Amino acid sequence: MTQVTLSNVSKSYGDTVVLQGVNLQIADGEFVVLVGPSGCGKTTLLRMMCGLEEITGGELSIDGVVVNHLPPAQRGIAMVFQSYALYPHMSVFDNMAFGLKLHGADRAERKRRIEAAAKALHIDHLLQRLPRELSGGQRQRVAIGRAIVRDPKLFLFDEPLSNLDASLRVKTRVELARLHRELKATMVYVTHDQVEAMTLGDKIVVMHEGRVQQAGTPVELYEQPANRFVATFIGSPSINLLPATVSASGDDGLVLALARGAQARAQVDAAQLRIGQAVEIGIRPEHFTSVVPNAMAPAAQDGDGVRFEGDVVLVEQLGESHLVYMRTDGGEELVMRGSALSRARPGDRAAWRAPAQALHVFDADGRAQRRLHGVESLAGTRTNA
Repeated sequence: MTQVTLSNVSKSYGDTVVLQGVNLQIADGEFVVLVGPSGCGKTTLLRMMCGLEEITGGELSIDGVVVNHLPPAQRGIAMVFQSYALYPHMSVFDNMAFGLKLHGADRAERKRRIEAAAKALHIDHLLQRLPRELSGGQRQRVAIGRAIVRDPKLFLFDEPLSNLDASLRVKTRVELARLHRELKATMVYVTHDQVEAMTLGDKIVVMHEGRVQQAGTPVELYEQPANRFVATFIGSPSINLLPATVSASGDDGLVLALARGAQARAQVDAAQLRIGQAVEIGIRPEHFTSVVPNAMAPAAQDGDGVRFEGDVVLVEQLGESHLVYMRTDGGEELVMRGSALSRARPGDRAAWRAPAQALHVFDADGRAQRRLHGVESLAGTRTNA
């Protein structure tokens, strides 16, 4: 059983605060991804777990034991670095065996562990090669194998796929997910790529400016972001944000005033908002339900979320889908994701609509208001574009 607890953990370099008030629970066997923009503190937090950085304040415990002052070798942790960190003069086998030798494993035990790990990673045919004879993906698998053979309590990954090309990233990501299922090990993984985070993590921890903004499952972060930052960071393309004002509220949500007299209905908890308060509406590109080129959409029905009219500015074909960029009559710039069978073209006159249950609402401080329904209720909708 490997559980990790961070209690009010902070990190400072002199007067510069890098991390503050980090509280996090990592369960046994959980795959946790730390994600956020460059400089948010995620790699520093990982290095503190490993013991490569001292903790300024708070406590870090592994299986109930506070390890703040334990050296890295005594924490039972294996770390996989972004740069592979392989010894260039050693074979793959010797690179993987090096840590085991330091810990006193005999020759037979080293051979057994290395062969098992190499087979799991599909590098068993490469054991006698030198690192310079390997591709980038193969080198990264060797670095992962070197961690696996130590049978650590906790695996730490510091952006291990960032040096790989797009195709190799996807393949290695699949291998990591498979390994996690097979090893049932506790893993903490750092990345700035939110797609990588969404596909790998049991739990995602979104960080910004040295603080944890939200921790939860990929679905929780997507459906119920805690604030504007999480909503914009999770999801690609990013969520559309529009300024609005609260004009009415009730048990079924809010009525919001947009630019040029347009209105929107949102199914969110109105308890924390007052009439006349400035807010922002968030609509994910995939939740627009219609684009009608060269025509007007049907009039909004009672209970509809929001409707826009305007001109198509750009269409990006992505193969399996497309992105349509629109400038509305109110001056807003929006993007939607549609099916591959796009009928929209730049210059088309178009109308878009999004249902009330798809709208997010953020107050002036960026806090998200609780939605009354999740996006699972949108599963049956279809975008025509």
